[in-house]
Amino acid sequence: MNVDAQIDAVTRGVQTRDVDGEPSRVQTLEQTYRSPIDDVWDAITSAERIGRWFLPVSGDLRLGGRYQLEGNAGGTVESCAPPADGQASYRVTWEFGGGVTWLTVRLAAVDADRTRLVLEHVARVADVADEMWQSFGPAGTGIGWDSGLLGLSLHLTDPASRPEDPAAWTLTEEGRHFMRRSAEGWATEHAKDGVDPDVAAAAAEATFRMYTGEGPAPEM
Repeated sequence: MNVDAQIDAVTRGVQTRDVDGEPSRVQTLEQTYRSPIDDVWDAITSAERIGRWFLPVSGDLRLGGRYQLEGNAGGTVESCAPPADGQASYRVTWEFGGGVTWLTVRLAAVDADRTRLVLEHVARVADVADEMWQSFGPAGTGIGWDSGLLGLSLHLTDPASRPEDPAAWTLTEEGRHFMRRSAEGWATEHAKDGVDPDVAAAAAEATFRMYTGEGPAPEM
């Protein structure tokens, strides 16, 4: 796979702003896929297909239902709008490690064969320890989301190239290069949000080392 092409295909963003009256940190990722909107929608909402490119998921994947990703987050489906007039979206709570954040995914048909996906992850400033944010920054969750978009890209365009063991792949030279590029991308966006570039770079480096097993994980 061409991991550099995948990293470059994603537009990332980090903003600290009010959301529903609460100071929040908002991370966004955007990528256009060569697949029609109905197919992308099915890939991101079908339990069977989610398990093929992300993680096994159980629960009731409909409005008001609860879901649980194996070994990861769970939550509630708060809104769900299937494709209509070239648009689609869903919003869920993202509950992990005793905390609650919010995930919104929006799709827009670019044309009959291409779909733009925008993922927005919102965490209230008050719910994320300042020490953790200073230590790991947006790459702490951003590398995970980059990995998810990579998995979706392979699923939609070249399923045979997806590693049989994604966890083991992250420790290969190719996997480490992917995470390094992702961390650097998030450091750039972190600095754009007003953080000193050296602080942003140090946080990204700490996150890269955490993901590769070379450094400590954050204390929850």
